[in-house]
Amino acid sequence: MTARWRTTARTMAVACAVAAGVATVAAQNAPPKPSAGSQKWVLARTPDGKPDFQGVWANNTVTPLERPKQWEGKTTLTDAEVKELQNIARLIDENDGDAQFGDGFIQAVLDKQTKPGSYDPGTGNYNQFWIVGRDWHDRRTSLIQDPPDGKLPPMTPEGKRRMEALAAHRKAHQYEDPENFPNFERCTHFGLPRMQAAYNSYLQIVQTPRQVMIMNEMAHDARVIPVDSRPRNGKDFRPWNGESRARWEGDTLVIETTNFSPKADLMYLYGTAENLQLTERFTRVSRDVLNYEFTMNDPTTWTKPWTAMIPLARKDEMIFEYACHEANVAMPNMLRGHRFQEKQEAAKKTSGN
Repeated sequence: MTARWRTTARTMAVACAVAAGVATVAAQNAPPKPSAGSQKWVLARTPDGKPDFQGVWANNTVTPLERPKQWEGKTTLTDAEVKELQNIARLIDENDGDAQFGDGFIQAVLDKQTKPGSYDPGTGNYNQFWIVGRDWHDRRTSLIQDPPDGKLPPMTPEGKRRMEALAAHRKAHQYEDPENFPNFERCTHFGLPRMQAAYNSYLQIVQTPRQVMIMNEMAHDARVIPVDSRPRNGKDFRPWNGESRARWEGDTLVIETTNFSPKADLMYLYGTAENLQLTERFTRVSRDVLNYEFTMNDPTTWTKPWTAMIPLARKDEMIFEYACHEANVAMPNMLRGHRFQEKQEAAKKTSGN
């Protein structure tokens, strides 16, 4: 039983009408398995002739978003290097210390911390037992492909001021009321694109001739995207996930998204995503790999656009519900804990200590 199965409580039915309407198409057009003695893969297509991306895909890659300092100037790893890193990674999993999210896992491997600590040393974290094992097939040293150094481009002065102001505000006011918590802690929005690996990092794709549905396992967040020439609703229409339009460029599905809500986070760190222009490209390169490339363009945050690519792995599994709001005892407990701290500080002032 994988860690992913242990972390979920109950299955969810796809609540999107487009998914219900074409459920049988996914089964009828499943990727063909190679015949005996043949390894040739043929791209499956939907009844209207488009590449078939339908099914469940996972981002469990160990490759970090940015190239770590230890790999500066190095674009790919050798098999020997990967084997050495896997030995350290196995120790981290076996030692079952605090959970290592996202890029923290590979950084712990590079630092040879076989039992790394928590990102929250004050209270600790749940353990590594709950995190899915990583995929080592991608030999690249960063998901970022452009700039070539594998690093995010420099921030603009405006972007730096916004990020610093946001960090200062959260530090001073985070526990005053629920609205000051980050969106992901409030279970309201987890942002686009979804980059974090190995933690509810699965998605499901369903296609029709006029629409594509992409549902993230995290917060069962479904986007129903038109694949036609219909006009956008205008700059005043600003959903959490922005307004998306898709098109086909050969066998690649291209999705352009703008008009993000001012309340939507930009990668949790940079404030609002309202100025983000997101371009996503889906290309199926084998039976079991769907390349997901995205370009982030926000001239108020970075000095130039940047592009990354995540190789998504096909999974013969189901999407499970991420029941974030239900029994979310963390929110009231954090608020209650801060009220307790305030009472202690007030008592000290009263007593003169």
